[in-house]
Amino acid sequence: MRYSYDVYEDRCPTRMVLDRIADKWAVLILDRLEDGPVRFNAIRREIKGISQKVLSQTLKKLERDGLITRTVYPTVPVTVEYALTPLGRTLTETVSALAHWAEHNMDAVLAAQATYDAAGAR
Repeated sequence: MRYSYDVYEDRCPTRMVLDRIADKWAVLILDRLEDGPVRFNAIRREIKGISQKVLSQTLKKLERDGLITRTVYPTVPVTVEYALTPLGRTLTETVSALAHWAEHNMDAVLAAQATYDAAGAR
C-alpha cells in the first residue's frame, strides 16, 4: 500500500507527528484521556512528575495536532477539560499498548540491562 507520505524521508511531516506521539508525556496524557474528559489539575495530579509548564505545552501541541479538544466552562474559577477527538481516539489502542507494555515488561528490560552492564560496555 502506498501513502502520500513516507516516514523514512527526512523532510516528511510525519516525523513531527511521530515525535509528538513518541513523547512520554504525550503517551501518558493520551492514555489518561481514553476514559473521557479530564480537568487540567486532575491530569497533573495523576501523571506524577510532569510540571505544570510541560503539561500545558504538551496539551497545546496535542490540541494543535487535532488529537485532543480543550473545553472551557465559564465557572468561577474557570473549569477547563481536555478530551480525545475522533482522530485522537484512533490512537488509544496503540498508545495504551505502548504505555502498558513498559509496565508488563519492565522486569525483563531491567534484567537485560543488568546482563549488558555485567558484560561490560562495548
